[in-house]
Amino acid sequence: MGYLYLTVAILAEVVATSALKSTDGFTRLMPSLLVVAGYVMSFYCLSLTLREISVGVSYAIWSGVGIVLVTGYAWIVHGQAMDVPALVGMALIIAGVMVLNLLSNTAAH
Repeated sequence: MGYLYLTVAILAEVVATSALKSTDGFTRLMPSLLVVAGYVMSFYCLSLTLREISVGVSYAIWSGVGIVLVTGYAWIVHGQAMDVPALVGMALIIAGVMVLNLLSNTAAH
């Protein structure tokens, strides 16, 4: 269940972060509510994740996957350019998450 909660936490954080631009400095109600609800859901599910997966590994996966997904969203939806160093950085983040999950024994408490 830990990885299921972590997946929901990541997706909720990505939705919330992606909606931030639409809040226009929290002057628009609906996007602002989406941001708040997304972050509340994300942190709640992240707290449930910590019952089964160590905090360091959980946070590394949560933030790393979130960075990659938000960057992809910004590239597709907002047309924000990604140069070669950005793509290399994203590849390194993905590699780091894979190493944590596939090779490390630190995921358990």
